[in-house]
Amino acid sequence: MSVNKFRNFKMVGYVIYGRGSFNQLDEILAPHRKGDAPMVFLLDHYFENKPLAKRIPLRGKDKLIFADVSNEPKTSYVDKLAAGLKGEFGTVSGIIGIGGGSAMDLGKAVSLMMTNPGSSADYQGWDLVKLPGVYKVGIPTLSGTGAEVSRTTVLTGPTKKLGMNSDFTPFDQIVLDPELTADAPVNQRFYTGMDCYIHCVESLTGTYLNEFSKSYGEKALQLCQEVYVKKDHWDADNDDKLMMASYAGGMSIAYSQVGVAHAVSYGLAYLLGTKHGIGNCIVFDHLEEFYPEGVREFKKMVEKNKIDIPQHITKGLTDEQFNTMIDVSLVMKPLWENALGKGWEKVMTRDRLRALYEKL
Repeated sequence: MSVNKFRNFKMVGYVIYGRGSFNQLDEILAPHRKGDAPMVFLLDHYFENKPLAKRIPLRGKDKLIFADVSNEPKTSYVDKLAAGLKGEFGTVSGIIGIGGGSAMDLGKAVSLMMTNPGSSADYQGWDLVKLPGVYKVGIPTLSGTGAEVSRTTVLTGPTKKLGMNSDFTPFDQIVLDPELTADAPVNQRFYTGMDCYIHCVESLTGTYLNEFSKSYGEKALQLCQEVYVKKDHWDADNDDKLMMASYAGGMSIAYSQVGVAHAVSYGLAYLLGTKHGIGNCIVFDHLEEFYPEGVREFKKMVEKNKIDIPQHITKGLTDEQFNTMIDVSLVMKPLWENALGKGWEKVMTRDRLRALYEKL
């Protein structure tokens, strides 16, 4: 008799939610301080010389680093940060990633590389990380990526764009304060919100779907629709809803997977440096064949919110460059299997994927 093997899913340790909850950060961190080993705050460089930087509760030897997330995190940047901290302090009490998905992914990755040997590129894949990182906290200032709850930290390495997917990757603590997202740039807020929407569409139509992921995915999708379809103006209520949509969307894919849009956008990010949220939008705009209802609604949201989705970004690329994107994309086997089922390799051939990239 065969026995089903179910995933034993590692979740975030502690969650605090509410407007003004960021003010409790000092209190939250206090029990996790180890002697004079510092807490290290990786703050999205967008906030340099902005009020949020002055609200960081620095104590003793604590260090504030304005993380350069102009591009999505590279393994070389993770390694440089971790080596610098080891050289300066030996060890640290914790890493706090504050910002969008890239800043939070950076926080998770640096935490892991404070304790694991070698380069972060050695751990790009599934369950390759062997040791827990130092204490880590995620604080989103944009809503949509789900990075606050995921078991991966997406990195661009020397040969691939792939996450450090492991049970040691999730944050020990997250702080969900919708006030921190209030002043996000309109386009950026849309792109990250659509990352959440696309998570939900891919999860809810995938072959990995189960009641766990369905419950979270349906709620997140509903919240995205309330924010981007039904509302005619942005208000604080939207910030609250989108933050919870991001959390629920992240939980939905944690016990299932994403699909075609994410698998294809990884190739764009690796070759062209296209940021994750906008890359997903560029790809999803052309996926009627796979997600007809979702793409129809997506196009309505783009029009209603007066957003321009970049076009023709792959025009003029060489055969070698197309092959690089295809190679990166096809590594994402769980994503393709969730989208197209077992035997997906016969469905998504290199020629078909090339034709899709040429549309973008």
